Amino acid sequence: MMAKAVAVVFGASGGIGSALYEELRKTQQFDEVIRFSRPRLDLCDEASISEATATLPSGHVRLAINATGFLHDTQQRPEKSLRNLNPAFLAHSFAVNAIGPALLLKYVVPLLPRAGRSVIANISARVGSIGENQLGGWYGYRSSKAALNQFVRTASIELARTHPDAICVALHPGTVATKLSAPYIARNHATHTPAEAARHLLGVIANLKPMNTGGFFDWRGIAVPW
Repeated sequence: MMAKAVAVVFGASGGIGSALYEELRKTQQFDEVIRFSRPRLDLCDEASISEATATLPSGHVRLAINATGFLHDTQQRPEKSLRNLNPAFLAHSFAVNAIGPALLLKYVVPLLPRAGRSVIANISARVGSIGENQLGGWYGYRSSKAALNQFVRTASIELARTHPDAICVALHPGTVATKLSAPYIARNHATHTPAEAARHLLGVIANLKPMNTGGFFDWRGIAVPW
């Protein structure tokens, strides 16, 4: 690593985020591994994002992982039909899954070193793929993750102009057995533990090259259709 190398995990209180943080610490590939989660980091508050990222060492962030996400709350489950659409629920889905991560990109990109490899990885979801959508439903989650993918793709183009060695991607972690996903996993559906998912994702990240920037990949490193 050139100079000090820092890895950052946003959303480190969640199942996947906490596993990524612990796995990164085990690898000892970085001089420092930093984590952020609520209440210190509120994706619905730009000032919170600005204040949190301001504590990071500029020019030394070699890996930034956005593991934040919102699927449902106590008031509403993922929508099965158009009749279930709720403006407030949709707005919150976009705020957490798309707008907040876009603001993270706004503040994290200036912290990347200008030369040498660096990666911004955003945990997305295969259901955000428009090309693979054959089941319908889950309007807010699907659409907000699709919006996240577009933010990633667009940011990668801008990033390549100033940081030619940097990589910005969206990643699908597979079906991970967490508290949030538990109600929606079929009994015969293969799942990964958060620790397994973290190892898979970090393996994909390790093999990414600048030519992969702007892509959408699953936990095996296979490209996911937009």
